[in-house]
Amino acid sequence: MRFLSGLTLFFYTLVFLLIGALFIVVGLDIIPQEAMVDAVSTIYATSNIRLILGITGILLIFISIMVTQFTMGKIKREKTIAFENPDGQVTISLTAIEDFIKRALKQLPEVKELRPYVRAGKKGISIITRVTLFSDINIPETTEKIQNIVKTRVQDMLGVDEPISIKVHVVKIAHKDDASKDTKKEDRGPQYRGNIEYGSY
Repeated sequence: MRFLSGLTLFFYTLVFLLIGALFIVVGLDIIPQEAMVDAVSTIYATSNIRLILGITGILLIFISIMVTQFTMGKIKREKTIAFENPDGQVTISLTAIEDFIKRALKQLPEVKELRPYVRAGKKGISIITRVTLFSDINIPETTEKIQNIVKTRVQDMLGVDEPISIKVHVVKIAHKDDASKDTKKEDRGPQYRGNIEYGSY
């Protein structure tokens, strides 16, 4: 399939180069109009040239359809993880795994916010977790703890022995005071401004 993708890319590049060169030739009037008309007339008058052009067009359309189907199937496979059960195939959405990781790490006191991204490929499962940590923690120990929890929970949930790569990206270091302020704002509820009119009901 890589060969078909490379062949399609070659044909597309060649076609765009030819079209671009044709536009330049017409725009700059490099070739006289009579010569262009004679060339087109020759193509129409020669059955072999028409046959070659027709086969080339059919081949380009066929390869484009094949590559499109392959690409769409690959994208669909990358969005799910599939495994076989005795009663049939089971697929798990990567979004469901991401939500599971969020819940697994939600109770960690060292983590303020986190956002996991899961990718599945032939080499296994790749998980990138973007986290916001509090400032009063040891980052190497905390990130190692996050990696261990994620790996253990995902392996237990899926029940597979595929290699799992876990990368932790610390995007922000937050202070405890900031978290307290955010909590107080949420506890206070919505704030109203202006006059409140009371009426009898």
